Amino acid sequence: MDPLSTSVCIDRPREQVFEYLLDIANHPEFSDHYLVDWHLTRRESYGRGAGARFRLKTRRNRFGWADLTLTEVDPPRRIVAAGRGGKFNRVRLLTVFSLQPGAGGTTQVEMITETFPATRADRITESLGMRRWLRRNAGRAMRRLRSILEEGAERGQRATVAG
Repeated sequence: MDPLSTSVCIDRPREQVFEYLLDIANHPEFSDHYLVDWHLTRRESYGRGAGARFRLKTRRNRFGWADLTLTEVDPPRRIVAAGRGGKFNRVRLLTVFSLQPGAGGTTQVEMITETFPATRADRITESLGMRRWLRRNAGRAMRRLRSILEEGAERGQRATVAG
């Protein structure tokens, strides 16, 4: 799938937003409406190497499990998370959070999500509404991120280690 970009302006310093996003256990707080059943892949949830496994909340999706690991961290500008999902974990996933300073101490956060289907069947499955579903839910997640950081709005549950 071509890269899907969603952005939001948050009235918080860039360093504060970066620290929040660098803890992958915080991600379910703003994305649990479409990514559910989060479990950390190791005890340390902060920084490079931290990862989580989750399930995409879609209809008729037998292979909805995916995982992400924070692979690249460039404080306070960029966080890259790579992973896999789908049947036999053959669809590669890439999510990039870019943080740019805005006017008056605000932060412009852009989330770019890209998938790399391995087979023709994966590409067909993805073309049947997955992009529209992902765009709608990623936009909502970014708005929830803004309300959590700006207003202290109600958060979802943090991810924990399974078991």
